[in-house]
Amino acid sequence: MGEAAAAVSSESGEGKREIWIKHYSSSHRILLVGEGDFSFSVCLAKAFGSAKNMIATSYDNLEKLLEKHSTARIHLDELKRLGCTLLHGINVKYMHEDSFLKVRRFDRIIFNFSHAGHYLGFGENNEELILRHRELLRDFFSSARCLLSKNGEIHVSHRDDEPYTQWRIRSSANKRGLILKEMVEFQKEDYPGYHNKRGGDIKSNKTFPLGDRSFTFKFSFNKDLEDYKSLRKNFNDLMI
Repeated sequence: MGEAAAAVSSESGEGKREIWIKHYSSSHRILLVGEGDFSFSVCLAKAFGSAKNMIATSYDNLEKLLEKHSTARIHLDELKRLGCTLLHGINVKYMHEDSFLKVRRFDRIIFNFSHAGHYLGFGENNEELILRHRELLRDFFSSARCLLSKNGEIHVSHRDDEPYTQWRIRSSANKRGLILKEMVEFQKEDYPGYHNKRGGDIKSNKTFPLGDRSFTFKFSFNKDLEDYKSLRKNFNDLMI
C-alpha cells in the first residue's frame, strides 16, 4: 500500500483539514513509547504532514540508540524537521514521573511490539523472560493511564499467539482500570516505511517477526470502574 493510499483526509468540526492513517489522526495528541528506529513515528508524521502534536520516545539514550539502530538517524532528522518532540532515556514504567510528560495528557499512547529484552541462548518460551514481559506491561499500563486523556486510548500492538499470549496483555490492562475497546489486525503494509525492531541488545537492528496473528489492542478507561470510584469517594466524603 502506498503512502497516499494509507492517509485519509477529512474536515474537522472547526473546518480544519484532518488527516487519518488507520487509527491515528493529525488532531490527536500522540505519545509513542519504546520506539526502535523511529520509523513508525516517521510514518505517522509524513502522513499528517506535521508532527507538532507528537512526542516520540526511546528507552535508550541517544548514543545507545544510534549504536543499536543504524537507520535511526535519518528518521530522527525527519521528525525534527516536521516538529516532533523527541525524548530519549524514557522508561515506560516511570514515564508518568518525567517532568516533561507528567503535565501532559494524550489522546493516543502507542507501544508497538514491546519487549523486555532477551537472554542469550534462551527462546521466547523461557519462563523467567515471560515474567519479565508481564512485569513490563503491568508497569507500562500503570504509568500510561496517568498520562491518558479522559476519552483517550492506549494502543499496544503485538502478536496474539504462543508464547506471547502468556504475557497476558488484556488481563494486565484490565487490572489497572482499563478495558479492551477493540482488537484490530495489525498489517505492517498499512504503515509505509515502518520496520519493527527486536527488543534488547541482541541483534537489535533485526526485524521482529510478526507471524500471522498480530493485532493492535485498543484500551480505554473502564468508565464503570471510574464511576464506581467516584461514587465511593463522594460517599466517603459525606461520611466525614
